[in-house]
Amino acid sequence: MLGPVILAASRSDRMRRFVSAAPGTKQVVARFIAGESVDQVVPVVQDAVAKGLEVTLDVVGEDITTREQAFAARDAYLELIEHLKVLDLGTKAEMSIKLSMFGQALEGGHELALANVRPVVEAAAAIGTTVTLDAEDHTTLDSMFAIHEELRKDFPRTGCVIQAYLYRTEADARRLAASGSRVRLVKGAYKEPAEVAYQDKAETDKAYVRVLRVLMEGEGYPMIGSHDPRLISIAQELARKAGRKLDEYEFQMLYGIRSEEHLRLAAEGHRMRVYTAYGTDWYGYFMRRLAEKPANLLFFARSILTKG
Repeated sequence: MLGPVILAASRSDRMRRFVSAAPGTKQVVARFIAGESVDQVVPVVQDAVAKGLEVTLDVVGEDITTREQAFAARDAYLELIEHLKVLDLGTKAEMSIKLSMFGQALEGGHELALANVRPVVEAAAAIGTTVTLDAEDHTTLDSMFAIHEELRKDFPRTGCVIQAYLYRTEADARRLAASGSRVRLVKGAYKEPAEVAYQDKAETDKAYVRVLRVLMEGEGYPMIGSHDPRLISIAQELARKAGRKLDEYEFQMLYGIRSEEHLRLAAEGHRMRVYTAYGTDWYGYFMRRLAEKPANLLFFARSILTKG
């Protein structure tokens, strides 16, 4: 299995240097990363909305080692919000945040991450949109869920992400599927041990369907994070059985992956949100995209062999 190997490489400084220097890297990274700056990503957002899509924006970067870097990450999102304010898109453009960027792994990280994310969530609410807290590796989740619960006291539309491959997720889904909640379900893209996560794709897919059923039958707002045609069809059927209207759930897919499917779902009347990452610290995000799908890796391998 190549996936675990690639995920391990995502933490390697040596591999980071090699990948960054490879001649074809810039071309491939551009497939998944919408730009390096706010000014570059704004036209991407405008184009997506003009096509009937919605977006969630992620300022990439997770290897935070100082409080100053955590403050800089907070400020990058506040800058993004200032640009979104001018566009006046409301919930058509929301944000996704990894709490690791906000200092979660540092000493006193839980309190630091909460203190950093709160002004971002507050600023997002002030322009009519919201924030979703991304899930990271399993050791961070109790902190993430506690911060999510705290934020929802004042900003109830704050969303969170759960990962189907973790054994704990079905129980988390039952707790989270309450009125007013917003929950994105993904398969999971971190290297996790067998003690906490399914290692087999088929088992992960089965878990995804079980958890999705919980969300669809609950009182919250499910966000289906998947590119899998079979899971998309199952989601539509579960929504129909649960009596949900098309605006009572949404699909989410990554920028640069199955773009025609984005448009097809939107044309059918579904809410289709594109997870759009941008920024200069792209390496970890990029490597997880390679790990998720062998075709991405083959595309990259061909490109790095191209000179110039």
